[in-house]
Amino acid sequence: MNILKAVLKHEVFPALGCTEPIAVALAAATAAHEIKGRIEEISITVDPGVYKNGFAVIVPNTGGEKGNLIAGVLGALIKKPELKMEVLKDVKEEMIVLAKTLIGTKKAKISYDRSKTDLYIEVILKTGKDSSTAVIENAHTNLVRLEKNNQIIFEKERKESSSAGKEYKAILKEMKISEFIDSAQHMDDEDYDYIKQGIEMNLEISKAGQKLQKVGYYISDSVKKGSLLNDVFSSSKILTASAADARMAGVDSPAMSSGGSGNQGIVAILVPYNVGKYFKIEERKILQSIALSHLINSYIKCFTGDLSPLCGCATAAGVCATAAIVYQQCGNDMEKIALAVNSLISDLGGMLCDGAKGGCALKVASATDSAIRSAYMALDNYGISHLEGFVGKTAEETIRNLSKISILGMSKVDEIILGIMLDKRE
Repeated sequence: MNILKAVLKHEVFPALGCTEPIAVALAAATAAHEIKGRIEEISITVDPGVYKNGFAVIVPNTGGEKGNLIAGVLGALIKKPELKMEVLKDVKEEMIVLAKTLIGTKKAKISYDRSKTDLYIEVILKTGKDSSTAVIENAHTNLVRLEKNNQIIFEKERKESSSAGKEYKAILKEMKISEFIDSAQHMDDEDYDYIKQGIEMNLEISKAGQKLQKVGYYISDSVKKGSLLNDVFSSSKILTASAADARMAGVDSPAMSSGGSGNQGIVAILVPYNVGKYFKIEERKILQSIALSHLINSYIKCFTGDLSPLCGCATAAGVCATAAIVYQQCGNDMEKIALAVNSLISDLGGMLCDGAKGGCALKVASATDSAIRSAYMALDNYGISHLEGFVGKTAEETIRNLSKISILGMSKVDEIILGIMLDKRE
């Protein structure tokens, strides 16, 4: 199996808006595509992670509406699952009015199932004559069941749809970072072109975000006022924070995701891109470093899951970005890569995820800063060693240690955060 092609196919894709509400919209569009007539009822059930991530984020093309529920209702009204994670680009004004009516009259509802520990989205639709159900599980686009009038149209076997069911993930989980470097160095022209497309897409959404008076704007303003240096740290943070600003504000521009996350795609792509350009690294090596970045990000998700209580922009995308920077300057030097990874995780390993919202741009900026700093300390043979904290002897061991903390040590965190978020609405 070509592991890079598998990752690029399944985990690196354009996404319009935050990936959790869009995945809900995709599930709803898939269910709606099977039935005819006016939709009268919509019931959405998600896991706590999806509920948390989509709770307060602005949905594209809605005039500022927030959350998974309106995204799901609009997906059901659009009925175009072929648009995949860009399904909400076809929102019409009359759809927003109808969606608000369905929600306001309690005919559209959403809840979360505490028993679901992996990504889970179930949408049940009813019209006057028909009903349909679509279930996405374990990954944002992984449809595992589709029903019409209680008859199964499509269903994956349990083994195939389990969290480790995708063959490439089982292989990925057993690999080492040195093997990912080899995969990146053997890319074909199709892979190079796709990675270039991701760079262009994320640069474009960053431009859109720089027009907003949000985190990226204020970092740029601090540079102009002289309180921050005009250097690779600042230019990288402006790029990434601005792109995150745009996504979280619901700007109608897609981002190329990584590991199924748009904000992580911004860090995984734009940080090594901007650092590489700043230090005049040849384009081919920059593109290889971004391929490596995607591979490591997806590798980390094999251990932490798609939706972790920890911030993926830091503990996944920050990690892969720092490794990519080291690769640009010293190739397959695993000692330096391990130093960089260990330093970043030691720095940001405790950063919590409290759902997608405007403040994510701050976390993106922090991940960007730490990724560059950790890389250049490592290039000078300095970093956090295995003698400190939960850091391991290798990058892979540190990632596994962090996974234990996330899955075992923080099992109650999402529920507590959700409780706080829900209390604020009462």
